[in-house]
Amino acid sequence: MKTQINIMGCGWLGLSLAKELIKDNYTVNGTTTTKEKLQVLETHHINPFLITLSETAVLGSYSEFLTGSDTLIINIPPGLRKDPTKNHVAELRLLMPQIEAHAIKNVLYISSTSVFENEDDIPVITAATTPNATSDSGKQLIEIEHMLQANSNFNTTILRFGGLVGDERHPAKFLSGKTHVSDPEAPVNLIHKTDAIGIIMAILKNGLWNVVLNAAYPAHPNKKDYYIEQCERKNLTPPSFNGVEKSKGKIIESKLVVQLLNYSFKVAP
Repeated sequence: MKTQINIMGCGWLGLSLAKELIKDNYTVNGTTTTKEKLQVLETHHINPFLITLSETAVLGSYSEFLTGSDTLIINIPPGLRKDPTKNHVAELRLLMPQIEAHAIKNVLYISSTSVFENEDDIPVITAATTPNATSDSGKQLIEIEHMLQANSNFNTTILRFGGLVGDERHPAKFLSGKTHVSDPEAPVNLIHKTDAIGIIMAILKNGLWNVVLNAAYPAHPNKKDYYIEQCERKNLTPPSFNGVEKSKGKIIESKLVVQLLNYSFKVAP
């Protein structure tokens, strides 16, 4: 395997991943959509590229970005919260010919466990469970997963993370003080950034391609207990919950990650 990795999307997770890869003697090409961030990437010894995807064009020096590596990590969320009318599938469809033209052999697509619906019976979701999201964002992620998997010009691994947590980014901060929070009995499906990066590194080192993996920390306390405890630990006002409506949820099982990568989770979220 070549020692250069291309990361499309050096945001909160992508930047930390790039730093770990560089520590591990990889060369990293990384993209951002903001000029200000180019300097940040360069400071961390990441080769920086300003690239923007739109529904009509891939803008920026994408050819230079994609050259010199056989592995591309696509780590771009759909962004439908900011722009609900956005067609993220069309954006990534335009990237396909460029991936092919630059002889990329392996694509790791960072997806989300939001491709699965929360349900009354709290199903256990395994790697074999068929995605069934009804939200716009979830449906677009499913379509992108299928589009990548259907392309026989490169190998694709789909990695779906639960809610990403880090020391500086914890959902307890967002829920603190909120009232009538839904689904108090739903299990939490979270993963610490340390483990998210650890799993990506293990996929690269093991050359684990053409698989679909779901990744969340294997303990799933219910939402109410978890967030009250986390808020108390962080001296935050705990949220209050809506106990009237029946909770909907799911349990994301990560056994295949453990089995195929011999991976053990390191940090409880």
